[in-house]
Amino acid sequence: MLDYKTTLRKLALRDDRYIEALLAREGMSAEESGLDCRARALVQIGALVAVDAAPPSYMSVAENALAAGATREELVGSLIVLIPVVGVPRVVAAAPNLGLALGYDVADALEHVGHDHLTEPGTGTAA
Repeated sequence: MLDYKTTLRKLALRDDRYIEALLAREGMSAEESGLDCRARALVQIGALVAVDAAPPSYMSVAENALAAGATREELVGSLIVLIPVVGVPRVVAAAPNLGLALGYDVADALEHVGHDHLTEPGTGTAA
């Protein structure tokens, strides 16, 4: 079981031995986090958005999330939750990257769909 106070101290001090041990045994680190595979993948999506990661970075995380039972809607929903935390520009930049990881080319879709076909969230009415 994770002792959050000890873990925070070790991370804050950059305890290299502790961090190296976590990195060396990735599976064990995931177990020590106390998060299930689905939750870990959603957190990782948030981290990718926060650091403005390159599109390929999203592939394995999205695959792991889907394999762990997350839905495409939940992955996209995580972007919505991130808006007040990381800001609109980061989420706007991340949307096409996540789309590609989910097998949906947002840029291509936008070229073929007029803006009048976009709808306001939750209303079903044109923007």
